[in-house]
Amino acid sequence: MKTSDFDYTLPPERIAQVPAEPRHSSRLLVYSRQSKKIEHSFFWQLEMFLKPGDLLVVNQTKVIPARIHAQKPTGGRVELLLLKKIDPMTWEALVGGSRIKAGLNLGMENGPAATILEDREGSRRIVRFEEPIEPYLDGFGEMPLPPYIHTRLEDPDRYQTVYARVSGSAAAPTAGLHFTPELMATLLQKGFEFAEVTLHVGLDTFAPVNEDNPQTHQIHSEWCEVNQKAVKKINSTKKNGGRIVAVGTTSVRTLETAARDAKEEDTVAEYCGPTDLFILPGYEFKSLDALITNFHLPKSTLLMLVSAFTGREEILRVYQDAIRNNYRFYSFGDAMLIQ
Repeated sequence: MKTSDFDYTLPPERIAQVPAEPRHSSRLLVYSRQSKKIEHSFFWQLEMFLKPGDLLVVNQTKVIPARIHAQKPTGGRVELLLLKKIDPMTWEALVGGSRIKAGLNLGMENGPAATILEDREGSRRIVRFEEPIEPYLDGFGEMPLPPYIHTRLEDPDRYQTVYARVSGSAAAPTAGLHFTPELMATLLQKGFEFAEVTLHVGLDTFAPVNEDNPQTHQIHSEWCEVNQKAVKKINSTKKNGGRIVAVGTTSVRTLETAARDAKEEDTVAEYCGPTDLFILPGYEFKSLDALITNFHLPKSTLLMLVSAFTGREEILRVYQDAIRNNYRFYSFGDAMLIQ
């Protein structure tokens, strides 16, 4: 297995720059793993492709306005992108600027001062603020849109799912961006259920794999939780013959992490803590029956995860079909249902 096995060519105009309006008007490609058949639909028609007893598992994480600006004592500008909270006042962050070394003090207009505590690989740093930074973020923080989106987002809430509840992500779980309250209400009325899990998304989720052998790639840990309420719904669904439909790859990683400690008669166990689960082809899924996901970057860990569920050659064939049919790709793009 080589990283180049997960490469494909995407015309730049296929990268979605703005979200669909309304959210559920996105297109939906439906792929059957059994028949290898591809169907084309719209996300608002999702119920047509679900089965009685299906449970949709969504990631309720909320993106924080994690991009903030600071100044060095010399007046030089520094950009911080908060990635992961270590303790109430300490964060792992990506920094932009020159000579950002351990010991450097940073100032912020209308915010607490900070100190660089530790240098980490590349542009990663450990930053300690004089007081918790979260109360200030709504005032001067910016939504951390992916670098391939060049159009200004007028409404920051469009980079949040409608069910986002638990703050902590540096990026949105984008498969969930297609749901509207109206669509969720319709699905509930039709007898489908939802379960909420949490995984705070870091930017490593979207980063390309640079190693020739993907098995040597280090995936950074992210915090996730499957609480007792979700555990009961998931285990009950499986025991009653229903399907677990993960909404997004972050939900998949959370479910599969919680499945590792499950009792023999259960599908998942309660879990709260870090996960560094890296799913590659050959992985044996323990909880997943179907997946709602977006179209992912070449050579990314997300494309590798979807390839593990679908088959590498098949998913690349499906992607080529999506390109031919003018689907929109990446975070604000269209969706696919794999079942």
